[in-house]
Amino acid sequence: MKITRAQLNHFRSYENCVLAPCEGVNVLLGDNGQGKTNVLEALYLCCTGRSHRTRQDRELISWGADFASVKAEAERRDGSHQVEIILPAMGRRKLKIAGQEASKSGELMGHITGVLFSPEDLRTVKDGPAERRRFVDMALSQIKPAYYYCLQRYARALKQRNEVLKLASVQPGVLATLDSWDGQLAQAGAELMAMRREYIARLSKLAGETHREISDGKEQLEIRYVPSVTAGDDIPSNLEALFAARENDLRRMTTSVGAHRDDVLLTIAGRDVRAYGSQGQQRTAALAMRLSELDVMREAMGEWPMLMLDDVMSELDPSRRRQLVGHLRGIQTFITCTDPDDLAGAGVGKVWRVSGGALTEE
Repeated sequence: MKITRAQLNHFRSYENCVLAPCEGVNVLLGDNGQGKTNVLEALYLCCTGRSHRTRQDRELISWGADFASVKAEAERRDGSHQVEIILPAMGRRKLKIAGQEASKSGELMGHITGVLFSPEDLRTVKDGPAERRRFVDMALSQIKPAYYYCLQRYARALKQRNEVLKLASVQPGVLATLDSWDGQLAQAGAELMAMRREYIARLSKLAGETHREISDGKEQLEIRYVPSVTAGDDIPSNLEALFAARENDLRRMTTSVGAHRDDVLLTIAGRDVRAYGSQGQQRTAALAMRLSELDVMREAMGEWPMLMLDDVMSELDPSRRRQLVGHLRGIQTFITCTDPDDLAGAGVGKVWRVSGGALTEE
């Protein structure tokens, strides 16, 4: 997949910006705070419908502007794809696919696909389960739009079940609806768990191979799915777990078991990287996960997604940098950096100087 054109209007620091990238390595070069990351954020928004930095659309709109918009055009094996996202200061966002307004956010998935690697990826390894679930959810939503819709169904059922749990003490009659919400939660949860298990098994194999290369064969990384419901990825197991936790959930007024409590465990030589890994090991694990995400997406879609690297070259030692550069061949890549020397061996195609929210091709 190749981005052929991208346009940003009133997005973050850009009043108007048009980018016509090459098929290889595209570099956004400039000092910190000039708007390099904003371009990658806009491209990632076209892939997933979400920013990797904020959940508030208002923060993406330039100061004083009434709206922001991002449009991206791409060539894929099946032809041309165009995605446009319009973010008004007031009201709901609009999504357009090939110029036609989309009624559901899930329609965005799969048109433009990409993997973003940034210094914040270390949080996937170091922080709590929510960060690792988010990693899996974003990757799977791009590969399987059905996963994205299932995730939405699960979120709606979870919200309603939690509302019932909160109201039960003052309105006991609402307990009669709990079985219905349990059924919906169990069905969606079982589907999510099955897809997560399959994805993580494939990711673990590829990440293990990549990690061995990066560590010169000295270390073995394993990624393991840790579901909240351990009995199985089926509806009866989820229903049984929800029923067993009901008394406790009523007391705490929240749902304590289900796919929203899943985790992903990363180990090196059998030891939890989050708890026992060094800074270098954690960084290497994060890099291996992202590179393997590229491979899994290529296998699923039959073509490479684009790769976005946000100021990561300077964060990597020479060995990891060489491994990363080795993965760029044949992949359209967007790299932000402050020092062009960090890109040695990357085979740069186009370079833009970024200053004050403006791009100048060099």
